[in-house]
Amino acid sequence: MERMTSAEVRQAFLDFFKERQHQVVRSSSLVPSNDPTLLFTNAGMVQFKDVFLGLDQRPYKRAVTAQKCMRVSGKHNDLESVGPSPRHHTFFEMLGNFSFGDYFKSEACRFAYELLTKVYGLPAERLYFTVHTSDDEAYRVWTEEIGVAPQRVHRLGDKTNFWQMADVGPCGPCSEIFWDRHPERGTDFETVARELAEDSGRLFEIWNLVFMQYNQHADGSREPLPAPSVDTGMGLERIVSVLQGVQSNYHTDLFTPIIASVQQLSNSTAADYHADPVPYHVIADHVRAAAFLIADGVTPGPKDRGSVCRMVIRRAARYGRRIGLNEPFLAEVAETVIEVMGSHYKELIEQREAIRKALTQEEIRFGRTLERGLQRLDEMLAELPQGGKLSGANAFFLKGSLGLPFEVTRDVAREKGYDVDEAGYMRAEAEHSLASGASQAMGTIDSAEVYTTLLRELQATGALNAEGVVYDPYGDLTKDIRILAILRDGQPVERAEVGDRVEVVVQATPFYVEAGGQVSDTGVLCGPTWAIDVEDVRRPIGGLIVHVGEVVEGQPTLGDTGVAQVDEARRLNIMRNHTATHLLHAQLRAVLGNHVQQRGSLVAPDRLRFDFNHDSALSAEEIATLNSNINAAIAANMPVIIAEKSLEEARREGAMALFGEKYGERVRTVLIDGPGLMNGKYSYELCGGTHVPSTAVIGSFIITSESSIAQGTRRIEALTGAAAQQYIARQLDILRQAALKLGTTPEGLLQRIDGLQAELAEARRESARLRSQLAKMVFDTLLVKTEKIGGVNVLVAQVGTASPETLREMTDWFRDRMKPGVVVFGALSSDEKPQLVAAVTDDLTKRIHAGNLIKQIAPIVGGGGGGRPNMAQAGGKEAGKLSEALSAARKLVLEALGDGAQQ
Repeated sequence: MERMTSAEVRQAFLDFFKERQHQVVRSSSLVPSNDPTLLFTNAGMVQFKDVFLGLDQRPYKRAVTAQKCMRVSGKHNDLESVGPSPRHHTFFEMLGNFSFGDYFKSEACRFAYELLTKVYGLPAERLYFTVHTSDDEAYRVWTEEIGVAPQRVHRLGDKTNFWQMADVGPCGPCSEIFWDRHPERGTDFETVARELAEDSGRLFEIWNLVFMQYNQHADGSREPLPAPSVDTGMGLERIVSVLQGVQSNYHTDLFTPIIASVQQLSNSTAADYHADPVPYHVIADHVRAAAFLIADGVTPGPKDRGSVCRMVIRRAARYGRRIGLNEPFLAEVAETVIEVMGSHYKELIEQREAIRKALTQEEIRFGRTLERGLQRLDEMLAELPQGGKLSGANAFFLKGSLGLPFEVTRDVAREKGYDVDEAGYMRAEAEHSLASGASQAMGTIDSAEVYTTLLRELQATGALNAEGVVYDPYGDLTKDIRILAILRDGQPVERAEVGDRVEVVVQATPFYVEAGGQVSDTGVLCGPTWAIDVEDVRRPIGGLIVHVGEVVEGQPTLGDTGVAQVDEARRLNIMRNHTATHLLHAQLRAVLGNHVQQRGSLVAPDRLRFDFNHDSALSAEEIATLNSNINAAIAANMPVIIAEKSLEEARREGAMALFGEKYGERVRTVLIDGPGLMNGKYSYELCGGTHVPSTAVIGSFIITSESSIAQGTRRIEALTGAAAQQYIARQLDILRQAALKLGTTPEGLLQRIDGLQAELAEARRESARLRSQLAKMVFDTLLVKTEKIGGVNVLVAQVGTASPETLREMTDWFRDRMKPGVVVFGALSSDEKPQLVAAVTDDLTKRIHAGNLIKQIAPIVGGGGGGRPNMAQAGGKEAGKLSEALSAARKLVLEALGDGAQQ
């Protein structure tokens, strides 16, 4: 049996059904758009559910997909088996073909048999089939139409051969196809029937053909669907394991590169893997799942889909620690997932940075609480008798207070010989949700009244003075704090628990609040037994600052003391970018002129953006000059001096104020002390942001784009520090790869491109000449079909494949040689879309209008168009109706000429 790659298996499936008039439909998102009863898309038919119900119509009756699926909750939940089992996964791909009231059982079975035996090359004698006990039609198709020996077709009941997606919805009997892994055990009917009943693992299910006949209601009643349909599903991972001759899905090329990357990161050997493969399997499976979830817009969080994303990330991270991966590593594993899957699922490539960032952030967040959670779990287990069961209340405490997912608790407990009361855990979780009002919508608070009332109360009690929260983002990045208020879902609460999104007020903060284009700081508020990840900081009203984030450990309570800690590395990157905007502003005025003024900016940790007034795009030379001059200023290590003074004094000294900005009597000035570009100084601006102490700290600077955002306003985007160095390294790598592909060196690349462009231009000229010659030959063969009707030359013909330009050229040839004359040509474009062109000689336009003729026939091919009296054209969508449109054109021409003759 020839070994196919997983990509070849997937493509062969899609191509097979495309050749049989199936529309290839792109995989829908893992987040169902049309089914509120589902947490995730868990089968290929989900995106077609409304079609099966008769609530939706598609422009096709047959479809084929490779669908992204997740099964981690509800009826179809494979989570516990992921890792130990060789074939269960959270994320998987479902290959499926569908018929919406078109073909039914006969064609579905024949298509499946032909694909498996002829395209995939599986020996027919190793395939077994099951049908529902009542499905005589499917049994007859297999045994009589296809010729499968009756001893290889078994009748089974509802448990295995009646399919339904959920408690309500489309359903029907099904026929399953199995691969015999051990034919040496005997192939007689009784032996195979016993192995099927025992689910011994010998017979490996690879394809399920569901014959949709009913819609099931909540009361269990069923009614026939408007039209019997077909829904089939074949797990890609399963069929690839068969075709690649391995016993485990994890040994296919869908997983081996991912597992290899885990081994490399952990310095594991093949012996380590074979001794305990479960951690490697869980990590490979869960990182695949997380990468696809994040690419589809699901981010780790405390509830709903976000909680599943968080759970698979944290479970993978915990298994990573079992094999020595104690630092964040999942983003690197995700790179391999993207490499393996990205060629078919482009969203992985498009969302690469979002995937890496979300994985790493969640891994870091989990790392803060994991050791404490595991330690407390060990203490709980030590209090149990050997083999005992951890209570549901304790399991929920570990999740609610220490952020340890139930699935991780269960994994660890079972590894140590214990169990967990899952039903008790579910009850504790439900009670907590009810008590905390978790059903309320989450969101940040928008009511100024809530904030105003809160501030007044805190000032009245003396918790805050008249000026409000002490704001000091310019000093130490760590500050002792006391929790003065906690807001959850818009209401003050006394305490919060793990997973709660909250807004916290403390008496003083080192966090910078977004202003002047600089984004807010992030970091953590934490005490001895609790921690809150701070994702944003806002000033909803004057005097009040709230820290927005998620509780990741313990139960922060009013009055608790602790520390506020700004993310130092992130703050430093922001400072680099902010000081770089001042250098850029100064250089823009030096290079372009003193008319340049800042119109806006964004100072983030990963990039900077600077908007300014200027009438034209910057030239390549100007951008190069800016890059060079700014990097020279960085290398000069000029000190950055910050001072507070009166507005009048700052203006007298020449400090630049931002256009449209309002300032108080006291202002903060930022001086970059170097040779004068701006009022005798390198840069001198009023600014409330945070900055590096000297320019050398910036490291490096590179402009990545320059564009227009409005009339007279330009935008520059740039990078600094490590991000700039990485960007330059990527650009150099692309340059080297391009040179390698073109057989030259980076230095010779431009000359090579010039040569290739010259060759391409010559090839295009030659191609155009040959196309013209070919079109002339085709035209000459068509010209003999010209009819003479009432003294008028009439030619209506289908050309074959041609561009609109070629068709117009052919009509010009006709009008030059056939006067008076009418010509209508139809053809297919290179992408198989119908094209129509009509032309009339000038002496005939009073009798036949080319534009009106096209308007009448274009709708037949699903298009529209028109044009002048002597020339018109149109395009369409329905290539199969091109002949019909040309027949209609001939009829209209004859009617017009007939009317003219009578006149």
